[in-house]
Amino acid sequence: MDEWSSGEIYESYVGRWSRVVAKEFVAWLDQPEGLTWLDVGCGTGALTSTILGTAAPAAVLGVDRSAGFVEYARKTVQDERARFEVRAAEELTDESFDVVVSGLVLNFLPDRVEALRKLRSIGKTVAVYVWDYADGMQLMKYFWDVVGDLRPADREQDEGLRFPFCSAEGLEGLFTEAGFADVTTRPIDVPTAFGSFDDYWKPFLGGQGVAPAYLRTLDEAAQAAVRDVLRDRLPTNADGSIDLTARAWAARALS
Repeated sequence: MDEWSSGEIYESYVGRWSRVVAKEFVAWLDQPEGLTWLDVGCGTGALTSTILGTAAPAAVLGVDRSAGFVEYARKTVQDERARFEVRAAEELTDESFDVVVSGLVLNFLPDRVEALRKLRSIGKTVAVYVWDYADGMQLMKYFWDVVGDLRPADREQDEGLRFPFCSAEGLEGLFTEAGFADVTTRPIDVPTAFGSFDDYWKPFLGGQGVAPAYLRTLDEAAQAAVRDVLRDRLPTNADGSIDLTARAWAARALS
């Protein structure tokens, strides 16, 4: 059911917030200049562009299974140090890199431990970040809480329930099982401000990502019911704006 094809629509939904997290994530990694980087599941290029702009890399390779996302990244990331390939995380070669990173992807891989083992085999430093779906990613949590109340049979679609390992303890456990030692984790909290309810709601109608893809399966009346309850529940300011926060959990380790 999850849909990942349009870079433009994904950007309006959650890509724009990933870019904010990426800045803190790359700064936290604090890598020296002139290194080679691999961005696994590069999506629309949010993390790749941040690496290029702040980490002074020698080269960055971004790979993603979505041809639409890779096309968007190629179009928007104009830097001779970057190249992009349509390739799934499961299709990585044995090419080695100084730093291997992955943003908002680990939870969607079918075998996360095996994927981390592969990253460990090709990268000197390996680091990831994922949304705190169960608690801190408010724009999604409000949505799924409403769905759970209105449609209890669909509660299992909630990303907080689907991805319970998206926490400091969960990431540390996955990294440790994959053979890493001295795993470091941290939260990254960023503001997600919306000018109006429409600014919040319209990206859910694009079908890109888990929650929007789920919403598309509902008929118009069911979608309207979710929309109306959300409008009532979201913490809306007097001018109609909505100030939320998004938390990501990050983990890093040396191979």
